[in-house]
Amino acid sequence: MRGLLLLAAAIAIAPPAEAQQAPVAYTWRSVTVGAGGFAPGVIFSRARRGLAYLRTDMGGAYRWDSAGGAWIPLQDGETESSYHGIESLAADPVDSRKVYMAVGMYRGEPAAILRSTDQGTHWAATPLPLSMGGNEDGRGLGERLAIAPYDRRVLLFGSRHDGLWQSRDGAVTWQRLEAFPYRGLGTPAAHAPTHGGVAFVVFDTRAGQRRIYAGIADPGHAGLWRSDDGGAHWAPLSGGPAGLLPVKAEIDAAGRLYVTFANGIGPNGITAGAVWSVAADGAWRDITPDRVGTGGFMGMAVDPAHPGTVAVATIDRWHPGDTIWLSHDRGGTWRDLGPQARRDIAATPWLGFGAAQAPMGHWMTGLAFDPFAPGALAYTTGATVYRSEDGVLWQPWVRGIEQTAIITLVSPTGGAPLLSGFGDLGGFVHWRLDQSPAMMFTGPLHTNTNVIDYAGRRPEVIVRAGRGLDAATPVGLAWSGDGGRIWRPLLSPEASRPDAPEHRGAATIAVTADGRRIIVDGLAPWLTRDGGAHWQAIAGLPGGLRIMTDKVDPARSYALDGGTVLRSDDGGGHFAPVFSANCGGPAPTVETPPALQASPLHAGELFLLCSGGLYRSGDGGGHFAPLARIDHVALYGLGLGADGDTAVYAAAGAGRDVTLWRSLDAGGHWRRIDDPAHHWGNRLRVIAGDPRQVGRLYIGTDGRGIVYGDPR
Repeated sequence: MRGLLLLAAAIAIAPPAEAQQAPVAYTWRSVTVGAGGFAPGVIFSRARRGLAYLRTDMGGAYRWDSAGGAWIPLQDGETESSYHGIESLAADPVDSRKVYMAVGMYRGEPAAILRSTDQGTHWAATPLPLSMGGNEDGRGLGERLAIAPYDRRVLLFGSRHDGLWQSRDGAVTWQRLEAFPYRGLGTPAAHAPTHGGVAFVVFDTRAGQRRIYAGIADPGHAGLWRSDDGGAHWAPLSGGPAGLLPVKAEIDAAGRLYVTFANGIGPNGITAGAVWSVAADGAWRDITPDRVGTGGFMGMAVDPAHPGTVAVATIDRWHPGDTIWLSHDRGGTWRDLGPQARRDIAATPWLGFGAAQAPMGHWMTGLAFDPFAPGALAYTTGATVYRSEDGVLWQPWVRGIEQTAIITLVSPTGGAPLLSGFGDLGGFVHWRLDQSPAMMFTGPLHTNTNVIDYAGRRPEVIVRAGRGLDAATPVGLAWSGDGGRIWRPLLSPEASRPDAPEHRGAATIAVTADGRRIIVDGLAPWLTRDGGAHWQAIAGLPGGLRIMTDKVDPARSYALDGGTVLRSDDGGGHFAPVFSANCGGPAPTVETPPALQASPLHAGELFLLCSGGLYRSGDGGGHFAPLARIDHVALYGLGLGADGDTAVYAAAGAGRDVTLWRSLDAGGHWRRIDDPAHHWGNRLRVIAGDPRQVGRLYIGTDGRGIVYGDPR
């Protein structure tokens, strides 16, 4: 053992003087992929042409900017992570400046109603003493938040667990509406299924009316309630389908309510459903367009410009696939839009998964007519948002939307500027940062890509590890020799074992600086020199560790076992301990950014994150010295600094108090680089510096995709 890190003295080091200086100004942009995640609802303004809003389950809300032809993220300055889960959204039907959101990602996390008087540029919050579930099951229900047309200071919010809530002062203060007969089932335990609760609230918009409908989507309590006096008294509406839950509803200009039903709250697990309407006199009518196959109905839209025109979307109809039904006679007859639909995916070609034509989509819970564009319809899916002007040609309506969870990022020393590992979508080679990639990683496909590495002196050699697409394609390891254009599957000696970590995305992988050796660590560590044709067991390295290769010296590789640094000096054949530290904390997972990282520029230069502090070694891990102290470091990444030094970028703090820092001299001096407009909910998962461009860093978020920053 060559070194021992004593943390007691290091913790007492004071923040550097540079930390007190003004932050370095950065310009932040998004790496373009184009949507990528679930947007449960799209809402058009009825007060202004060209104005629309999109709510996502973990990436915040967006506003459509018709002048700029792009979606504008509305919560990048938000510091509360939970507020990026949007439970519901309501746009004022008269004053186009006003918009409201119910926010809260998971039960037990902070929940609030947000209000804005400038179309979401700025928000004021009223915290609520209840739980929401913007990223839980049932997030496609709604809309739960509604504005009274007879008094726009009055808003109602249908909660999941605590009944119906009311505000009479424009969402500034809220109280439970005690007159509503259903108080909810209460917040469930942490791992119990969530509740649908009050799934939607709909106001009758006819002049002089104070009628309100509310749908209950809890089994055993499901049903539709109506008030004719602004919520003072309520009565159940008998009728409708038996055994199904009302999940979404809209009302037309004649006072007819349209309701979609399902036997679950989704977005998965629905096997049956129906569509019914309720006339102004309370008469029910079954208008279900299709009873063939499994699945239910959820997406619902009424065209305010054309009385009698209504559209509904199926959900979880996996075979032959989901579709949208359109009626022009209040549900008397329907036309299936699926067979004639064409999708132009040139803006986001990866949506085709290698095919020229993308499927209709899944989880189509958001469906809306544009009230100012006759015939125009938009719908959301689990991966994107589509819009059509005629119901035939559909295009991704996604410019500006980046709503994905990023697991890992690598900026190599050559080739494409960035490679990414995504949740659900696998990952991409980003040859251009301002253009959606043509395709995600293939050969094999992964759902999650957890580890990416490149050969520092031959950056065209890249390896990756992730979770196979399904049981039929369980290959979790791959390598490329041409910068990621073509991938080849890699099968370790453990591949035949059903319990092999590589089948579930839990193996790690690395490649030496010369690109000649690939190291895999699963149940045990293995080395191949010929792309997987032959394998050698590695001595001195436990199974399940994260390997980090030196980016300059092909003989050296490293691993961190708890607080012990292990090193190989023979290209990965043998490892031995060289350093030990008492770092504490939970054991890392394969999705956790590595605590030990090698400089992309200098042989033997390592950085270690230990107990919230950063440490540097210049001798291949033999000794580590503390960097000028930035307390409570959570993430860091390495890139090109000044005068050939290694740049270090760090995110420090937790909760709502995360700050971003950079050092251009290997940690000798630090400056802050964050600003009030760019926090992305503090949902940061990984940081990578660029080894070819001074000062550039990439940040992988949990919900807002990839952002990158350059000094101004």
